[in-house]
Amino acid sequence: MAGLKPGAPTPQSITVHGQSRVLEVGFSDGATFRIPFELMRICSPSAEVQGHGPGQEVLQTGKRDVELVELEAVGNYAVQPTFSDGHNTGIYSWDLLYELGEKQAELWSAYERRLAEAGVDRDAPMIEKGGHACGSH
Repeated sequence: MAGLKPGAPTPQSITVHGQSRVLEVGFSDGATFRIPFELMRICSPSAEVQGHGPGQEVLQTGKRDVELVELEAVGNYAVQPTFSDGHNTGIYSWDLLYELGEKQAELWSAYERRLAEAGVDRDAPMIEKGGHACGSH
């Protein structure tokens, strides 16, 4: 899990946009990101997605229509979402949310590359083994 870097921007506003399936986060440095729920889900920092060590990551598929059904604060440093597919074990620090927002294009590109390497479609049902879509967090 990404921690809090000293002096790192912190959220000033967090808005869940259910219809467009994005989490809008406004940070103290003036940056505002609209992070798709799908990106949050496929890049979850949870052990279920990340595995318990290098090479154990699980490529997430079939998450295009995932919804955010609950968002709980974790102390004053993170949020823990519950997604419509039941996934609720990822804790998203402010640093991680900023990274997801700032690096969306890179993360999507990496995800598409991993899908191609695995020979699976983004909307395919989940497979048991595969590679990780996002950079290490």
